[in-house]
Amino acid sequence: MPPRARRARRLTVREVLDIAIELEKKTMGLYVAFVQAFPRPEEVRNFWFHMARHEAGHYGALTLVECIVESDPSRGATARFWFDEHTVTRLRALLSAYLREIRGGDVDLTRAFEMALDIEGSELEDVVLETLSVVRSPRWRERAVQLLLHDLGDLSYMIEKYTGDERLLRRVDAMLERRVGRHRRGSALAAGRERGGRPGSSPRLPTRIGVS
Repeated sequence: MPPRARRARRLTVREVLDIAIELEKKTMGLYVAFVQAFPRPEEVRNFWFHMARHEAGHYGALTLVECIVESDPSRGATARFWFDEHTVTRLRALLSAYLREIRGGDVDLTRAFEMALDIEGSELEDVVLETLSVVRSPRWRERAVQLLLHDLGDLSYMIEKYTGDERLLRRVDAMLERRVGRHRRGSALAAGRERGGRPGSSPRLPTRIGVS
């Protein structure tokens, strides 16, 4: 029997918010577990804390969108998002498995960085960015994109400094290139819409950002 075809379906803002908030909370929990698992050196602990804090920012932004939609249903009345149910199931399973693995105590720093790459490169970040569009604030979405690029840049820096793992470095650099490319295209299209003309070019973004 052929494998069952994956199907995407259109979800309401309310449905997407429920999914995104749940997954962001689990991601935040994973990074908090990394904070506890890697207390030394301090730079590593601080890195995981910053990652958890950024996820908390996503979580807070999503709950704000939730409040906005509840107080003004017209904001999300017509918005619909295509969402692959397989993606949700896979991300839930991935996060649960990683939490069990880290709590088992056999995860080294290289493995933790690999887990972080799996999560940061997942469809969850795209879902969060699309959901923020309900607020209709380009600056808010821009800030979320910049934080994502910052996190990937920091992750690249930490992998290079503490593991030197070329496979992971190639992965994170490829992720950064894709994200920067998407950001440029999105910015150009938005600028074109604002001018009512052809999209222009957007400023170059850094592909490697050090830990602040």
